[in-house]
Amino acid sequence: MTDYTKIDFSELETLSDDEVVTHSYVRDIPISEGRTLALVTLDNGRDHTRPNTLGPKSLLEYAATLDGLRERAAAGEIHAVAVTGKPFILAAGADLSKVAEIPSREIALRMGQLGHHALGKLSEVGVPSFAFINGLALGGGLEIALNADYRTVDASTPAVALPEVFLGLIPGWGGAYLLPNLIGIENALKVVIENPLKQNRTLKAGDVLELGIADALFPSVNYLEDSIRWADGVVSGRVKVKRPNEPGKVERLVKWDAAIGIARKMLQSRIGSVPKSPYAALDLLKAAKSGTKAEGFEREDEVLADLIAGDQLQASVYAFNLVQKRAKKPAGAPDKALAKPVTKVGVLGAGYMASQFALLFVRRLQVPVVITDLDQARVDKGVAYITGEIDTLRDKGRISPDEANRLKALVHGTTDKSEFADCDWVIEAVFEELEIKQQVFAEVEQFISPEAVLATNTSSLSVEQIGAKLQHPERVVGFHFFTPVAVMPLIEVVKTSSTDDATLSTAMVTAAKLKKNAVITADTPGFVVNRLLAVLLGEAMRAVDEGTPFETVDEAMAPLGLPMAPSHLLDLVGLKVGAHVLDTHHAAFPDRFYRSENLHRLADYGKLLEKDDKGKVKGFDKGAMKIVSGGTNPSSPDEILTRLQDGLARETKLMLDDGVVSAAEDIDLCMILGAGFPFQMGGLTPYLDRVGASERVFGDSFHHPPIRGVDA
Repeated sequence: MTDYTKIDFSELETLSDDEVVTHSYVRDIPISEGRTLALVTLDNGRDHTRPNTLGPKSLLEYAATLDGLRERAAAGEIHAVAVTGKPFILAAGADLSKVAEIPSREIALRMGQLGHHALGKLSEVGVPSFAFINGLALGGGLEIALNADYRTVDASTPAVALPEVFLGLIPGWGGAYLLPNLIGIENALKVVIENPLKQNRTLKAGDVLELGIADALFPSVNYLEDSIRWADGVVSGRVKVKRPNEPGKVERLVKWDAAIGIARKMLQSRIGSVPKSPYAALDLLKAAKSGTKAEGFEREDEVLADLIAGDQLQASVYAFNLVQKRAKKPAGAPDKALAKPVTKVGVLGAGYMASQFALLFVRRLQVPVVITDLDQARVDKGVAYITGEIDTLRDKGRISPDEANRLKALVHGTTDKSEFADCDWVIEAVFEELEIKQQVFAEVEQFISPEAVLATNTSSLSVEQIGAKLQHPERVVGFHFFTPVAVMPLIEVVKTSSTDDATLSTAMVTAAKLKKNAVITADTPGFVVNRLLAVLLGEAMRAVDEGTPFETVDEAMAPLGLPMAPSHLLDLVGLKVGAHVLDTHHAAFPDRFYRSENLHRLADYGKLLEKDDKGKVKGFDKGAMKIVSGGTNPSSPDEILTRLQDGLARETKLMLDDGVVSAAEDIDLCMILGAGFPFQMGGLTPYLDRVGASERVFGDSFHHPPIRGVDA
C-alpha cells in the first residue's frame, strides 16, 4: 500500500503560487472533567463570497496542523479534535480550474495522494475526531467530514454534496470508499452518482442527518456550542451514537452488487456510454464493499489521476465555467435597475404547463398568482393541481405546513380577466397557434396597465407576431421554459425588435428569482434549443423515411451523449408536437429543414414505442414500424452521424452569423442546460470542432484554440 508520508509533494506547491490558502487555525476548548477539545477552523480570510478551497498549500498546512495535534494527543494535552469552517462554509473542495491545469498524470496522481495524506489524518489523531459541518460542504469539503469519527450539521446548511461526477471526476479524497461504508450502497449511489446527474442536486441539512452522514443536527443559533457539548458527551460516554444505515453483512453479500447492477443499467439508459466519470465512480463504489481503507484510497488515487489527465475534464471545465460564470452574467442583459417590480403574476391558461408555471412563480416569488382558462372547470382543475403539488412538498418535508398554507392562499383561479388588472407580469401558456395567443393577449391587455409585462412561452412561433396587434408591443417578451418546468434550469428569453430594455431587464431578473439560468435570444424560429433539436429530429426522420431502421438511427446518434435517443425524444415531446416543430422549421427554412409525412402519419396513429403497464419501454410498436416502412435507401450509422454533425455545424454557424445569440458559448450553454448535452463533452460547438464538422461545413472552427474532449 502507498505510504503517503514518504511522498514528496513539493512539486505541487510550485504549481500553486497564486493559491488563496485556506488556513487551519487551532484553539483549545475546555470540556467536562478537565478535558480539552482542539478546534480547527478552516478560513481563507475572504468573505463568504469566496468559499474555502483546498489547494496544495492548504492541504499541507492542514496536514501539519493535524500532525501537531496528534503529538499533543499522545502527550495527553488534548482529548478530542474537531474541524469546522468559517461562518456558513466548511469547504468547497479543490479549485476545479487549478485541477484542470495539472500538466501530467504523474502530477495528477500526486494531487489525489496529497488529498488522502492530509484529510486521512483526521482519523489518525489518536483521540476521537469530529467534523462540525457548519455550512457549505462540497467535494473535498464533505470528504474532510467523512474522515472524522463523528459529524454534526448546522440545520441551515444550504448544500452538501459530492458533485465530482457532474464535473468529469470522482470523489477522490476518500468519498468513494468512506461514504458507502458509512451510509450503505444505495444511499451512496444517490449522493455520488444520481444527484450529480440530476442537475447537480445537493443535500440539505435534514437529508444529511437522515442519510446518516451526520450523527446530530443542531439549529444555527447555538450550533457551535451545541456541537461542542454533544462532542463532549461522546468523549465522556454519555452520548451513544447509532448508525442504522451502516451496511451489514447481508447488504455486502446480497444487496451491494445488485444495487450496482441496477445503477449501471440506469446509467446506460440515461447517459449512454460517452461520459467516463459516472462509470468510474460506479466501479469504485462496487469495490468499496470489501478491502481496507488504504486499498480504497489507492484505487481512488489511480482513477482520479486517469480522469484529471484525460480530455473529458478539460471539456467539463469549459462547460462548468459556462454554467458558473457566463450564466450568472448573461450576455446582452440590460441593467438590473431597469427591472419593474413583480408583485402579482397572471397565468393565461390552466392546463398542465400553465399550472407548472403558476406553481413555480408562487414558490419562488411568494406573490399572488391568478390563473384563468375557458371555463371554471378547467380553472378549478388547475388550482387543484397546484394546491396538490404544494401539499406534496409539505408531506415530503420540503416546506413547512405554515408555508404550504401561505402558498395555497396566494393562488387564485378565475374566468374573469378583469382580476388580472393589478398584475405586473402575465404569462400565457395556451395552445401553440398564433391566432389563439394573439387573442388571449388582446383580451387581457384591456385590463392591465401599460407597464405590465406580457410574456409568452411559445416554443416555435414568432414572439413579435404574437404581440403585433397589441397597443404596447414593447412590453412583450418570450419566456421559453423547458419541461419539466421545476427541474430544467434554462429559460430562453426572446427579445423582439420592439421589446424595450425595461421589459427585457424584468424578464432576466424574474428568471434569476425563479432560480433559472436565462439566455437572451433573437426572435427566430425555434430560438436555440428547438432549432438544433429540429436538425436532429429532421435527420432522424429523413433516415427512417429512406429505409433506415429506427434502432439504427438511435444507435447512430448515441455518440452525441444526449439524455435520450431520437425515438424517445419524440415519445416525450409527443408525435404531434414533433411534427409541428419540423413543419415550423421547414416552413421558415425549407432548404435546410426536413418535413416528414411519415411523422404526421405516426402522430395520427398516436404511438411509436411499446410500453408495459408501468410505462417502461419494451421496444418499437409494430403498427408504427409498418407506417415508416418502405424506404429503399438506408444509411449506415456513420453516414447518419456525419450528416447530423454537419447539419448542426451549419445551423450553429448561421445562428451566430445572424446574431441569434451573442457567442458560441451561449449556444453551448443553451444545449447543456436545455437539452442535456453532456458536461464531459464540453458543449456542442467544441464537439463540432473536434469531430471535424466545423471544418467540413465552413472551413474553420468555433474555438481558437480548440477545446479538448473525448467523443465516442
